[in-house]
Amino acid sequence: MLKVWEQLPENMRTDAVRPYYDLLMSKKAAVFRKRIFDIILSLLLSVLLSPVMLFIAAAIKAEDKGPVFFRQERITAYGRKFRIFKFRTMVVDADKKGPLVTGKSDGRITRTGRRLRKCRLDELPQVFNILLGDMSFVGTRPEVEKYVKQYTDEMRATLLLPAGVTSKASIVFKDEDEKLAHYTEKGEHIDRAYVEHILPGKMRYNLAYLKKAGVWEDMKIMMKTALEVLK
Repeated sequence: MLKVWEQLPENMRTDAVRPYYDLLMSKKAAVFRKRIFDIILSLLLSVLLSPVMLFIAAAIKAEDKGPVFFRQERITAYGRKFRIFKFRTMVVDADKKGPLVTGKSDGRITRTGRRLRKCRLDELPQVFNILLGDMSFVGTRPEVEKYVKQYTDEMRATLLLPAGVTSKASIVFKDEDEKLAHYTEKGEHIDRAYVEHILPGKMRYNLAYLKKAGVWEDMKIMMKTALEVLK
């Protein structure tokens, strides 16, 4: 839930964040309904999708005997750290063997992982993060601390709400790996390319979402996400 202004982290109590904070405070009922919607839908999906998740878990385990889940520390509302649930799509300890963002032809992606990423099925276990209150169905995708430290004052306004499984930015930047390849092929380091070229573009959509956040807007974005996956 929304905190009072004085309880926000110091780096969020800025003139750039205040307009977004005031707007969200004016629609606290909508933010509350959004959380109730998240709880009910995540409970339903955790039951309905359990056979699918069991099948995926077996496929991952069969390929290389490694762990089924990828657990990584990410940042959610108010800069709080949490460990995200995702089906593992890369080799074991991939985050120690390369950059924290993934390029188009990243050799760390497993055969099963490539199929899961194509349909975004690796994101399914995040229903558990939603139940725990770490995430929402719709919101700014959770970044690792390394990238959150690169946020501008205005970008920190996205931390007023929990991180999301999907967003308008996720739809627009569905080919993020190809966009990154455009810059890395010119010699830019993948981390620099992400922070300087990709992140600002995604944040424009994430900040715009704060002005519309609510159940109806979330349902529209979730439907658009589903249509993009089915293409």
